[in-house]
Amino acid sequence: MKLIETRLRGAYVIELDMLCDERGFFARSFCQDDFKKYNLEFSIVQCNVSQNKNKGTLRGMHFQSAPFQEAKLVSCTKGAIYDVIIDLRPDSITYCEWFAIELHSEDYQLLYIPEGFAHGFQTLEDDSVVFYQMSETYHSEFARGIKWNDPVFNIKWPEIEPRVISEKDRFYTDFQKDKDFIS
Repeated sequence: MKLIETRLRGAYVIELDMLCDERGFFARSFCQDDFKKYNLEFSIVQCNVSQNKNKGTLRGMHFQSAPFQEAKLVSCTKGAIYDVIIDLRPDSITYCEWFAIELHSEDYQLLYIPEGFAHGFQTLEDDSVVFYQMSETYHSEFARGIKWNDPVFNIKWPEIEPRVISEKDRFYTDFQKDKDFIS
């Protein structure tokens, strides 16, 4: 596997080294030793699957606040998504910057999202499935979110009008730079 750092400090796109033969391929999608080479401490404690029926479904922007901040390893196992992350770490040189990547089930890329980031995505195809590996279990009382279209971030979403979005995601409050959202 090859870890490629994004322009947001600590976030990586992961490309798999595939061993191909007549059966198909085999690839390692996570290796703690490889992560340690990049000084990434990541232990998987929970895995989640998100099935999304319709193209244009939007989920996000989600995170957990301290003391249950979570890192994520995200892949699209069916269909395609436009995956977005925002650095919410006030001490980071990339604070309030965002990064996006299209994840497709055919290319087998993953996105490593460190603690202190908000995460969301929009589906690019009907019946898209997203697989999350999490460093922390879910704690509803620490679950937080910010608006997917908050003008502070000016995220460039696909030219697909969000067709399905939850009430909770639709009405998150605007982000305030002077407020520590992750602590």
